Amino acid sequence: MDTLTGSGARAAELAARDSYGRLLALLSAASQDVAAAEDALADAFEQAVRTWPGQGVPVAPDAWLLTVARNRLRDRWKSAEFRRTVVLDTDRDTPIHLDDLDVDAIPDRRLELMLVCAHPAIDRAMHTPLMLNTVLGFTAEQIGRAFSVPATTMATRLVRVKKRIRTTGIPFRLPDRDDLPPRMAAVLEAVYGAYVIDRTETGPEALHLAEVLAGLVPDDPEARGLAALVQLSAARAAARTGPDGRFVPLGEQDPQRWDRRLIGRAHEHLRAAHARGRLGRFQVEAAIQALHCTGAPDVRTLLNLHLILQDLAPSLGGGVALAAVTAEAEGPATGLARLDALLAETGEAASRFQPARATRAHLLARLDRRDEAMAEYDLAIALTADPAERAHLRDLRGRAGSAEG
Repeated sequence: MDTLTGSGARAAELAARDSYGRLLALLSAASQDVAAAEDALADAFEQAVRTWPGQGVPVAPDAWLLTVARNRLRDRWKSAEFRRTVVLDTDRDTPIHLDDLDVDAIPDRRLELMLVCAHPAIDRAMHTPLMLNTVLGFTAEQIGRAFSVPATTMATRLVRVKKRIRTTGIPFRLPDRDDLPPRMAAVLEAVYGAYVIDRTETGPEALHLAEVLAGLVPDDPEARGLAALVQLSAARAAARTGPDGRFVPLGEQDPQRWDRRLIGRAHEHLRAAHARGRLGRFQVEAAIQALHCTGAPDVRTLLNLHLILQDLAPSLGGGVALAAVTAEAEGPATGLARLDALLAETGEAASRFQPARATRAHLLARLDRRDEAMAEYDLAIALTADPAERAHLRDLRGRAGSAEG
């Protein structure tokens, strides 16, 4: 499949990126079995990659994929083994015709699937990873990297929890309003997780879901803050890559390439959140990003916001960012001291955390500790999945190695 080229393969790739979560939610709601729905959708995408380059892209790609996946599920439902244990469902088992299917007319079930993933019967620690995997399409390797857990361990946990959804019979529906707040916290964390994993190119699903959540609970300041945070990140997506495909760090981006419409919408969410008078981590993170979007942020204000954030919601990522801003405000030696204290405190988790290694490399280079800087760059490069960012780090390593003492 890797050798296929042309519009058919590109269309299948685009559908996989933009439609996976929505299609999986529709299939899961019908089958009440996330793992079976995933298998059926994987078969549909495999068939698309195999047939679209030669036969052409269907007029309605999502409808085609949904039809093939449902047929795969129907084959399973009709099997002798399945029929011995499951009662016939007329709506589920009735043949479906592509000409009659309008995917855009079917209600979006992603939010319901996310709330299923946050059900109290499921291990709380797996709520966010499960949503990231099933609804937002991230792999066990990507999720494991974000949570500093080996990919094989994360994959095993995901398989186990999907089986629990099926055996427990958790209903695929919006919970009662009284049950919504505790689950919404986990949903917000999942959308935030998608932002953290894929912040270089915040995808349309994360953007869409963040806006949907803000609309569902408009009086929740953190839902508003999260929507603002994701929109501010997405607003700068086009500027993160130069004409030559190279990664462009924030301080070197062309503000003319930022999406002012998204920035304006993010500010609307921030104003609405501020009016509620309840400060939270997503609002502070969004305020930090909004300050960066001014083009020339005041370093002291940034430092104060990062200190507030780390006090509200201490995290490894927040601590690394605080060290980087401390270096800008008080010098690289002070920033490095803060970072090294954080790394000593967090131990093994920090050794696999790419931003920590990259930030430490930058600070060592600024202090002209070249050998140590290059060793840290090597670690950061090995942990970097994005090709453009990896090339950028290699350039920085080369400069650190050639700099004069």
